[in-house]
Amino acid sequence: MIEIRNLTKRYDETTVVDDVSLTVETGQIAALVGTSGSGKTTLLRMINRLVEPTSGTVLIDGTDTATIAPHILRRRIGYAIQGHGLFPHRTVGQNIATVPTLLKWPEAEIRARVDELLELFQLDPAQFRDRMPHELSGGQQQRVGVARALAARPELLLMDEPFGALDPVIRAKAQEDLRALQRQLGTTLVIVTHDMEEAVALGDRIAVMDKGRLLQYGPPDEILTAPATPFVQALIGEGERPFRLLSLSTVADLVQPGEAPGPAIPPEASLRDALAECLWSGRELLPVEGGGIVTLARLRECATGAGAATT
Repeated sequence: MIEIRNLTKRYDETTVVDDVSLTVETGQIAALVGTSGSGKTTLLRMINRLVEPTSGTVLIDGTDTATIAPHILRRRIGYAIQGHGLFPHRTVGQNIATVPTLLKWPEAEIRARVDELLELFQLDPAQFRDRMPHELSGGQQQRVGVARALAARPELLLMDEPFGALDPVIRAKAQEDLRALQRQLGTTLVIVTHDMEEAVALGDRIAVMDKGRLLQYGPPDEILTAPATPFVQALIGEGERPFRLLSLSTVADLVQPGEAPGPAIPPEASLRDALAECLWSGRELLPVEGGGIVTLARLRECATGAGAATT
């Protein structure tokens, strides 16, 4: 668990993070979102002391990070940045092995961990272990960057705009893969993004920041349905709000008894996907794989926030 208490950072007369307090529970993803200059990256970097706070406290599992030597702290915390940050003169395997090597793991254990992570990220070790970063696609480089951040099995992973350099198709897949991987490993994750869509897609909690201050912190549905300030409301985007609400639930949450003609939609598909299918195909009812239906009327009700996505 991460507890941030009254954290402030000033540079001379400029306050870039202003008295921020929030808690990230173990195993959750917290998304820090805001415009450029909002203080979100500085807040992230104060967690692993890449930036030292002017005042306030960061506790990880109850331990004040100020009591831990910075280099020791950073070896315990995974860190991934935009553009992957791979060492260009080192192979994929050597990049992933960076922190375990610093921690003096046995060579056999390091090699096994590198191969384990490559397989986890669907990169064949025999094919990719000895490649150089410039020989990889952008998506592959990003996966190796995240693998490196996870190499020493950190319980906490910090990510600063990790998908910002990826094209939309690869970015969506990378987000999906990260969410699945985080659920599998149970890693606590704090991610910085300027993209509310990404924050909604990934975050169990969303922290909205502006001019160094924390304006609102809560689950995505709360941010979308009850924005605390006009700035939060503007960041959400009134036109996008219904679709973002639908992206939070799956067809399985809304399926009801019945039958309908046409191709069936998977129960794990988002309600946003179901609405798109209804509108694209002109159907009022969609059959669901395994039985049941989802209706356009109910989807519209959920898009307004008037009806919870439950059966």
